[in-house]
Amino acid sequence: MAREARSPVIAVMGHIDHGKSSLLDYIRKTNVVAGEAGGITQHVAAYVALHNGRPATFLDTPGHEAFKALRARGAAAADIAILVVAADEGVMPQTLDALAAIKEAGIPFIVALTKIDKPGADEERAKASLLEHGIYLEGLGGDIAYAPISSKTGAGVPELLDLVLLAADLTGLSADPGHPATGFVLEATQDPKRGASATLIVKDGTLAKGAFVVAGAAYAPIRFIENFRGERVERAGPSEPARISGFSTLPPSGALFSVAGTKKEAEALAAGSAAGSAAPPERAAAAGIVELPLVVKADVAGSADAILHELAKIAHERAALRIISSGVGSVSEGDVKTAAATGGTIIAFNVATDPIARDLAQRDGVAIESFAVIYELSKRIAGLLAARAPAIAAEEELGRAKVLKAFSSSARKQVLGVRLVSGFFAVGDAVKILRKGEEFARGQVANLQQARADVKEIRTEGDFGTEITARALAAPGDELVAFTVATL
Repeated sequence: MAREARSPVIAVMGHIDHGKSSLLDYIRKTNVVAGEAGGITQHVAAYVALHNGRPATFLDTPGHEAFKALRARGAAAADIAILVVAADEGVMPQTLDALAAIKEAGIPFIVALTKIDKPGADEERAKASLLEHGIYLEGLGGDIAYAPISSKTGAGVPELLDLVLLAADLTGLSADPGHPATGFVLEATQDPKRGASATLIVKDGTLAKGAFVVAGAAYAPIRFIENFRGERVERAGPSEPARISGFSTLPPSGALFSVAGTKKEAEALAAGSAAGSAAPPERAAAAGIVELPLVVKADVAGSADAILHELAKIAHERAALRIISSGVGSVSEGDVKTAAATGGTIIAFNVATDPIARDLAQRDGVAIESFAVIYELSKRIAGLLAARAPAIAAEEELGRAKVLKAFSSSARKQVLGVRLVSGFFAVGDAVKILRKGEEFARGQVANLQQARADVKEIRTEGDFGTEITARALAAPGDELVAFTVATL
């Protein structure tokens, strides 16, 4: 069969809370934003929508910095991108990350200036922000098309979609529906009833029942195909998202997939991929560094990748995170046993805990930390790591004085005439005696006198008398250093 035009796959990308999901919500006439934990998108989702009778597949990609890998994967699977920039904020850090992913994928993009209906919106300022970062719009010295839009009212959305479809026509997208399907694994998850499942984006050919899908070291018989609505269909053609269940193992998100005619062929392809990959060696903890072992469980493979990316940024000078295992699906009895054996903590991201696992965790004292928003997870784990770090004692200098005269000494006590150089001295302070800059004794301030009167502390520079307890005797020219010990 000859190649023919196919519909575009469009990645909607940009900074967190700049209106990506709201735009898709308007396009698809469904409320996705309300269903997202914390108001942010935390995994890539695919939807098909019509504009002027023409279908297009939209990928909703996360804007949170932690999901940089997911954004890159979304762009790699797409033909065109919509770079969302809020008119009230302009270019932000993750806008630039999204732009870098688009450029790396080598795909054209259209700019959507969102939230033009918001009180603080300033289209001209947003355009200037784009120009400052090398995004040259049409009419402003460049050739990048843009459209000001409001996802609340729908203003400008039809014009934006017109621009996107025009860009698709200029790209000349084509496919051969007669060939076996090839494409990308967009997302993977572990379903308790269906096992390992994956959302695929078909880029060429047709996915049909009866064959086998191979992605990395994983393969699955195509017994049934689900579309983006969860409905069973006979086939999935070019540019269409499809869900396949029953993989031999969880397929890697972002991997290319192909189709094999028989199980034997599928196993051979999967075995070849497995032989070409090796797990990185586990790093040993540095001397003096304590570890916080973690077992990570997430709802989908992309979330697990993002969590590991975020955890890798958490650092402490006296403690380190160690990922014992990571996977997709509910927290199981095996996860609890693994954590218990290492003294670790379980991170459950948007997943439940099996009843048996919950009982075992309570009995063995294994902590299960549950989260729905990744930045809350990061904050909590950083706190746990800091709590795991061993405390250290640090000395803080309070005051310094020069010994002028030694008046008397008895047993461990000595009376000295000194001059305050800096800071202050107080009764009860710990004190060090320095001779030629080197410490040779320690003691405590037992008494202070100024103008022949006992005082609790000395804060003004000048001469004063002090009685200290120490095993060694101070001499004129020595220094007294008052200090305190703080636990860090």
